[in-house]
Amino acid sequence: MRRRSRTTRLGVWMNGLRVGDWLVDGHGTHIWTYDPAWLASPYRRPISLSLPLSGAPSRGQRVRRYFDNLLPDSPEIRRRIQRRFNAPSMTPMDLLAEIGRDCVGAVQLLPDDQSPQDPDGIAAEPLSEAQVAAVLAQITTAAYADADDFRISLAGAQEKTALLFLRGQWYKPKGPTATTHILKLPIGQKHAHAVDLRESVENEWLCIQILQAYGLPTAKATIETFIDQKVLVVERFDRRLTTDGRLLRLPQEDLCQALGVGPEQKYETEGGPGIPSVMDVLLGSDDPAEDRRRFFLAQVVFLLLAAIDGHGKNFSIFLEVDGRYRLTPLYDVLSAHPILGNGPGQIAPQKLKMAMAWQGERNRTYHWQQISRRHILETAKKCGIPYGEVLLDELLSNTPHVIDTVGAKLYPGFPQLLAESILQGMKQKARQLTTS
Repeated sequence: MRRRSRTTRLGVWMNGLRVGDWLVDGHGTHIWTYDPAWLASPYRRPISLSLPLSGAPSRGQRVRRYFDNLLPDSPEIRRRIQRRFNAPSMTPMDLLAEIGRDCVGAVQLLPDDQSPQDPDGIAAEPLSEAQVAAVLAQITTAAYADADDFRISLAGAQEKTALLFLRGQWYKPKGPTATTHILKLPIGQKHAHAVDLRESVENEWLCIQILQAYGLPTAKATIETFIDQKVLVVERFDRRLTTDGRLLRLPQEDLCQALGVGPEQKYETEGGPGIPSVMDVLLGSDDPAEDRRRFFLAQVVFLLLAAIDGHGKNFSIFLEVDGRYRLTPLYDVLSAHPILGNGPGQIAPQKLKMAMAWQGERNRTYHWQQISRRHILETAKKCGIPYGEVLLDELLSNTPHVIDTVGAKLYPGFPQLLAESILQGMKQKARQLTTS
């Protein structure tokens, strides 16, 4: 089938209001311009901290990077999207022209001459359990989809989709209707990974319970099975159902977008955000003391969990009116404890690296096994976190209670070896951070 011509302009909308226009000119330069009506609107806010409100156009890589971050990270998934929708290329604009109707946050991307019809309304097709299972089974296929097919864009590297859940019923949204839940397949189910991640659904669910037990806000998640398809069902915190039945999208962006960093640079070692740069961003939040405390404690819990994927795309901020913002709940957390070891399909503990470095007095380290109490305290000091030692010791002293609380929540049939490796691994790392 012949591919269509390249897309050069898309309109960007939030909850039925036109925010601006994204253009790629004849030289390949990405240009972003806010709509004058949006700049005058009482709902005005930037689509990104890296693209502040202005009557003048923004140009160049920061524009491209913002939109590139709306897409899945994986080149394989991007190729599948291109094939499925017969997109003319794998550029961000050509892919988002096909799947940009329902992105993370409130952004919707539509052809320049289109507008969302009834943007707050709900139009959807009810799905049976078997139909949901069929949707999940088709995630990794590249079969051609017709013009009425479901088109969403979910950033990240994992195989996932999103659906609408209302009043106990699953639906496939139609047109501009938003999704409410993300459904994530086991990572090891569809790929021949070197490490065994077939229990990633249970792993992520357990990590979320642990973070919640420490008092840290997270996305809500449950494990569900549709016929033979087991998934982690994550309730979207960027969606809100109003009392009068409207479904709103809540503006947000990840920290790579906020700092103008591309998805290929999401890890600090690749030029992405580190703890100090995120702390600097959070200085400007609506509640800087609380947001910085939460981010600091989350980083310590990630150490206990050996959660090595806490890069800039796995932290986000809600975008409020007139450029105000605040940290979102935590999401996308997996523990490496179950795959630590020196055998086949395992990662040697001495080779394990965190996504963001911890600061020492003279140097900084990503190596999980080397990160000690002094690194945490020095990082807190350099980031201007008062009472860093008090925060650390409170968290460590609470760890036995957290482990007991979460252990009591495990349902019958939960993988015991997985739970033991994570909970015991936490206990050992907490002991190291208490004494080192």
